Amino acid sequence: MGSKTMFKWSKQITSSQVEQLIRAEKDLQKAILIFDSATAEYSNGFRHDHKTFGLMISRLLSANQFRSAEDLLSRMKDEKCNIKEDLFLSICRAYGRVHRPLEAIRVFQKMKDYQCEPTERSYITIFSILVEENQLKMALRFYRYMRDIGIPASVVSINVLIKALCKNNGTLDAALKIFCEMPKHGCTPDSYTYGTLINGLCRFGKIFEAKELFSEMESKDCSPTVVTYSSLIHGLCQSKDFNSAVKLLEEMRNKGIQPNVYTYSSLMDGFCKGGHSSKAMELLDEMTGRGHLPNMITYSSLINGLCMEGKLQEAVEVFDRMKLQGLKPDAAIHGKIINGLCDASKFQEAANFLDEMVLGGVSPHRLTWTHHVRIHNNVVQGLCKESDLSRAFQLYLSMRTRGISIESRTFDALVKCFCKKGDLHKVAHIIKEMIVDGCIPDEGIWAAVVAGFWNRRKVREAAELVQAEALRL
Repeated sequence: MGSKTMFKWSKQITSSQVEQLIRAEKDLQKAILIFDSATAEYSNGFRHDHKTFGLMISRLLSANQFRSAEDLLSRMKDEKCNIKEDLFLSICRAYGRVHRPLEAIRVFQKMKDYQCEPTERSYITIFSILVEENQLKMALRFYRYMRDIGIPASVVSINVLIKALCKNNGTLDAALKIFCEMPKHGCTPDSYTYGTLINGLCRFGKIFEAKELFSEMESKDCSPTVVTYSSLIHGLCQSKDFNSAVKLLEEMRNKGIQPNVYTYSSLMDGFCKGGHSSKAMELLDEMTGRGHLPNMITYSSLINGLCMEGKLQEAVEVFDRMKLQGLKPDAAIHGKIINGLCDASKFQEAANFLDEMVLGGVSPHRLTWTHHVRIHNNVVQGLCKESDLSRAFQLYLSMRTRGISIESRTFDALVKCFCKKGDLHKVAHIIKEMIVDGCIPDEGIWAAVVAGFWNRRKVREAAELVQAEALRL
């Protein structure tokens, strides 16, 4: 597995000694060296067993070194070491964790080759991985296969099936039907069953049905969890029933169920979208006072709500608070602040935030790129309106360097402003780049150029420039 090193072992080296040393070593490469040096003791009678192999495989999986982990699995087979089901499932779950469900299925299918017969638990694990990864068609086919080969229905497997059906609005009714038929299969719905259905109903706006199911859950002595409460609170907020959401928050507290970050974030997001950002800020203080640190979603909702209400100073304070907590605002959060500043005609401050993004190495992803382009163009156009041409041109050059598209209105604003200023050198530079980008100057731009040269008493030069560009077109 790795290079052998000299490691002085006692004469009576044991599996527990090796296991203890590997577990204590934080550095993976050093842990591998310990494992290999113990292997070198095979001639002295020591053999790795399922514990040392299993621990080393676990360490490799934690570091996403899947090939090395599977190599050790093959070695266990060659050395006729007992391979238990749990070891295969740990590899399957590790592949699921990195969104590689097909690899999880491949490992599952290898189990029999290693004389390890998969039990019901193995089948449910693979079924669950497929559902978590939204491979719903494959998941449902796998479930039918499970039933065909005689894997019995259980609360656990039905819960996973209901979760799969709750992911699409069109299959919610099927999820409810299966829920109602659970007693026929000798299965009693548990808190997870109810919570999954309530979450699915809330996701697709069926709040009345979710509330009815919540009431039924309590009447059957099936205690709601913090996740169930949070799902229903989120659904109530989405339907703008803030009073019921707040009452539900109080109810869960009275029952000794502590709200989590998701609970608070759902309420805050609802308040912000409903134009009640001041109440959301009160919840933020309560949340932090109870020892819950806000996450990116919490801050994003707050900043968006404050900007929508024009509370820019408070939005910037929340932004700074986020950075002090050690969280790095992404391009979307920067964009919310910049949009708010542009709406308030504070274009120089908006430009400062754009500079901060660049210096901080914050880049938009594919889904936010169009928005990213738009806010850059808005800031340049705004700076032109404020006659801050130096800053506008600096940002324009930065956009070109970073491959951010320039809108025709941005070209228009820059050309007209520099024409008024009489900086005809920059005007010629911008027009040339405009044409290179495939953006044809309109009559208004040419009129501004001619006026600029006229004011400088350089009519001949203006005519020559117009003629030259006309020939190029």
